[in-house]
Amino acid sequence: MSVFAAFSICKVAKDAAGVAGNVFAFGLFVSPIPTFRRIIRNGSTEMFSGLPYIYSLLNCLICLWYGTPLISADNLLVTTVNSIGAIFQFVYIILFLIYAEKAKKVRMIVLLVAVLGVFAIILVGSLQLDDILMRRFFVGFLSCASLISMFASPMFIIKLVIQTKSVEFMPFYLSLSTFLMSTSFFLYGLFNNDVFIYGPNGIGTVLGVIQLILYFYYENKSRESSREPLIVFQGKKRPLATKCDLKLEGDNQKL
Repeated sequence: MSVFAAFSICKVAKDAAGVAGNVFAFGLFVSPIPTFRRIIRNGSTEMFSGLPYIYSLLNCLICLWYGTPLISADNLLVTTVNSIGAIFQFVYIILFLIYAEKAKKVRMIVLLVAVLGVFAIILVGSLQLDDILMRRFFVGFLSCASLISMFASPMFIIKLVIQTKSVEFMPFYLSLSTFLMSTSFFLYGLFNNDVFIYGPNGIGTVLGVIQLILYFYYENKSRESSREPLIVFQGKKRPLATKCDLKLEGDNQKL
């Protein structure tokens, strides 16, 4: 196989992984829609927090900037996925502001202004660096740190699942989408030889595997316990009695 053929195969594989990552990321971006349907229906944000959308917006903006030709070459699919993500987060934040109480609304506006200010500082500051490698390292390090902290956030959910032995608070499709997206961009980063992409997404892939293993483990345990024919009797468990046993027990009591 010639070097040109190998390069072509690698490029096709990289683009395929990037497109797959965009598709799976879209599944993550639309996952809050049921939450906002409830907010719109009830006319209130209730106990929901707007912080995840603020933080996701900052993450998308930093990664979007990293994917542009001004920072890194041949990362168009990183720009597209984070552009779509930023739009979704803006829409969610606007909806949250419309239905939030005054105190929450003020706090969200302050955080939104802060996020846009931080991104503006990163954008202007990186453009002040004339060395393209130093510019890429600066923005790449920030995007890497942002992605790692985002992928590490499910650790709280993992801890909760282990403590409660229940997967109620860890939706299967959300965990699956996170795993597939992380794996896709991990491969994309490998094919593109970009440590700032395959590094954090590799960590996200490992965490996604852990979430899926925990899901299937505790889901199977809950099914087994629900099928177990036990009833509570004076603080103890005993086999579920049949109709015939109950009839004989009743006859004995009459005697």
